Amino acid sequence: MAFGWIDEQAELRRRAGLVRTLRPRPADSPLLDLAGNDYLGLARHPEVAEAAARAARTWGGGATGSRLVTGSTELHQELERELAGFCGFEAALVFSSGYAANLAAVTALAPHGSLIVSDAGNHASLIDGCRLARGTTQVVAHADPDAVRKALGAHDGPAIAVSDTVFSVDGDAAPLAALAGACRRHGAGLVVDDAHGLGVLGDGGRGAPHAAGLAGADDVVVTVTLSKSLGSQGGAVLGPARVIDHMVNAARTFIFDTGLAPAAAGAALAALRILRREPERAARVRAVASALHARLTAAGLAAVRPDAAVVSVRAPSPEGAVRWAADCRAAGLSVGCFRPPSVPDGVSRLRLTARADLSGEQIERAVQVIGETRP
Repeated sequence: MAFGWIDEQAELRRRAGLVRTLRPRPADSPLLDLAGNDYLGLARHPEVAEAAARAARTWGGGATGSRLVTGSTELHQELERELAGFCGFEAALVFSSGYAANLAAVTALAPHGSLIVSDAGNHASLIDGCRLARGTTQVVAHADPDAVRKALGAHDGPAIAVSDTVFSVDGDAAPLAALAGACRRHGAGLVVDDAHGLGVLGDGGRGAPHAAGLAGADDVVVTVTLSKSLGSQGGAVLGPARVIDHMVNAARTFIFDTGLAPAAAGAALAALRILRREPERAARVRAVASALHARLTAAGLAAVRPDAAVVSVRAPSPEGAVRWAADCRAAGLSVGCFRPPSVPDGVSRLRLTARADLSGEQIERAVQVIGETRP
């Protein structure tokens, strides 16, 4: 029978407590949201929503084609120019998603004969980029510049090191300066995904590479998403102009994908301008994350100290994590639930995301619910 193996896989997932389900949310959810990635609270900001509507009225509901055909508008170009300038890079290229941006950066910069040194804790999109690239991938220990240095030293030819700047599971930051040093010692490039750093880290939220003094470097390429701190959708690659020109000509997820919808580009541009105008939002989200961590640990919970906006709390098992998240939801709190295979170390967690617009009362309420529902 066609696809008969699916039933066997479904049963294995059920037994392991790893079944995933969709939960469509209403427009006005009563839940306190610590699960989404709207770090700066801009997704529903009136200026962002109006910019999206205005872009749709002006340019239509979709991009109508790939960026190289009809999918590039003046709005896309304006977003690329302002995003690159804000983050301190020479140029930027906007994609339909952060996932597509990561696939593009890794595959286009790792041709046949090259080496990709990939952190063991990298996001799935970077891992998939490594799998699709023609170069050879070597996975090294998490956040270990010495391991990167050794891998690069054993290779003769072009190479890149690939890492998240802030890892999505525990929210810990990569040692970017040390990674850059390891790469420069061997003439390799550094490609980093700043999905969880943009809008949170660096001067006024300019990102982790900016904070590490790597912005604008000719051997550093950064990917970002527009769907977290900027409250929209889409992704971008930032770096030297010659690298961005290469992406236009070589990145398959740019050449063959329909361009980002104008509404999303308009929303992201409006959010970026708000962040530039209100840089205190970045400091506020870090303060909220620190407050969550302090209160959770004071309550006796195993919370990991956050380097940015993500706070994770260890759960006893996959089933326990699912039950814990469900009990939180029943008590009015929405939290993320990470289980294998989404977690590289096999340890299930609740994943909480700080938001700049959370009040002290909401922080206390969240900690109370998590404490009262612990397995």
